Amino acid sequence: MSYKEEKESELDSYQVSPGSTPPALGVPQFYVDGKDQFVGEKGGNGAQATIQDASGAPVESQNPLGYSVGWWSALFLNITMLIGTGIFSFPSSLLKSLGSVGLTLFYWPIGLLISLAGISVYLEFTAYFPSRSGAEVVFLEQAYRRPRYFFPVAFAVQTVILSFVSSNVIVVAEYIFRMTDHTPTDWQSKGVGIAALTIISLPIWFNTNLALRLSNVFGVVKIITLFLIIIPGFVALGGHLKSVPEPKASFHNAFEGTRNNGYSLSNALVNIIFSYGGYTNSFNMANEIKNPIKTIKRTANTAVIVVAILYMLTNIAYFAVLTKDEIRNSTQVTASAFWAKVFGEKAAKGLTILPVLSASSNILNTMIGHSRMIREIGRQGVLPWPEFWVTTKPFGTPTGALIAIWVVSFIIVIAPPAGSAFNFIVAIQNYPSSFFLALMTFGLFIVRRDRKRLNLPRPEYRSWTVVVLFFLASNLFLLVMPWVPPTGGINNSSFGFFYGASSITGLGIVFACALYFVVWSKVFPKLGGYQLRQIVVALPDGALTHKIIKVRNDEVDEWDSKHDPSGRSLKEYEAAA
Repeated sequence: MSYKEEKESELDSYQVSPGSTPPALGVPQFYVDGKDQFVGEKGGNGAQATIQDASGAPVESQNPLGYSVGWWSALFLNITMLIGTGIFSFPSSLLKSLGSVGLTLFYWPIGLLISLAGISVYLEFTAYFPSRSGAEVVFLEQAYRRPRYFFPVAFAVQTVILSFVSSNVIVVAEYIFRMTDHTPTDWQSKGVGIAALTIISLPIWFNTNLALRLSNVFGVVKIITLFLIIIPGFVALGGHLKSVPEPKASFHNAFEGTRNNGYSLSNALVNIIFSYGGYTNSFNMANEIKNPIKTIKRTANTAVIVVAILYMLTNIAYFAVLTKDEIRNSTQVTASAFWAKVFGEKAAKGLTILPVLSASSNILNTMIGHSRMIREIGRQGVLPWPEFWVTTKPFGTPTGALIAIWVVSFIIVIAPPAGSAFNFIVAIQNYPSSFFLALMTFGLFIVRRDRKRLNLPRPEYRSWTVVVLFFLASNLFLLVMPWVPPTGGINNSSFGFFYGASSITGLGIVFACALYFVVWSKVFPKLGGYQLRQIVVALPDGALTHKIIKVRNDEVDEWDSKHDPSGRSLKEYEAAA
């Protein structure tokens, strides 16, 4: 028997047949199906074993980030992201697009149904890979396994490039200056925004528990803020507010004025879908949640249903207090106009602190969830210096990922001038996100096929196929609609020039990622006479990561004979034995 055959025989002893006993904590098992090799590993969060393609980032049996996300934190991670700044200003633009109060109110339940479908899709994915954080990072990696590393590379590059929270940073600065009656210069707004970004970043870096507590507090503040609209609104609706003599006027002939313009109707639906964005935030932290499927199933659905009810009640309150013309023609935040009519201008100005806190909390929660995505990308090994992206030193938090988000956000706030250029850069974020979300949703059918072929047990949660198809349709809608010309001409966009420029640029980033992959994985190895291989690296803080290395062509066979499919040295098994 040759040396290679001997080592392959050793590895065979660690392979198991599909349907066998699940792996123990920290002990990988391999499932081989032709050329496909899967590894089963159990994490420390009490979930079922994660069985994934061997090229996937290794499961951390003890998560160095800890398991700090409890029921309430999981709930408010979603609630705080769901209730953004849009509910305080969006009703004005929605009414302009739809034309009538009745249709405006009808659109919000549609957003709820799409969000519930999305939660169902994410839950099934998470049930397959419950000990991996990062959500879409993992789902795309495992759904599209060929060509190897392609989707990890493509998603990694665009995620890091577009990992900014700059729009909320600017909103915070604008609200702060609105409270002071000061008209800031561009650089004053940028300076206040960067200060806010830095202050909000610090607790996330210093202590995860502190960041989660702040998220919970912000979530409560946001709910209280909505009740400061809902309660006065319903008091007015009951005829008990002198400043509102006709509170039911907007509801008479509620569908009067409905527009039949296809672009306006579709664009409003796009905005509704985005207004519910944030219901996936807790999925990004699945490996920090004990019994993640059970916990997230309850908290994510609860969060989106509660927020949808609050959204409906808030909109009814707006229409009870403000006339359609006041909402449609408002040059300020709808909530500020509401408070001014109910409490007076001075009180309304003071209450602007609440939208400030709302925007700040969105920065906080976006950075918490997104830092886990970027860290998981780092654990795939496709970014340079994986140790930087993966380490949790010095505070047990994702340091490298947080630095990346801060730096990119800083550049986006500082570099472009305020106005159309900034709006254009922010708009670029949307299309790549929709593109990968549609691919991810379709990928669920691929994962199901792989699991069936391996004869693996049914997951802890499985979505109805009709729900998956409904969510896929909504994602395809988000891909198609940005190409429909707006009313007023092709240059009538939020950034003042060709409406499709942001989508084209977003797609260009995706194709640039694909080009990078070809050069990195095909051209350079061919020219350099080497092949890419992955190894599992354990960092001093207990973190596990893949690292992509170069192996010379004449050494590949020997290297392969000394490592299992996931990149662990067979000496580890010998030592364990």
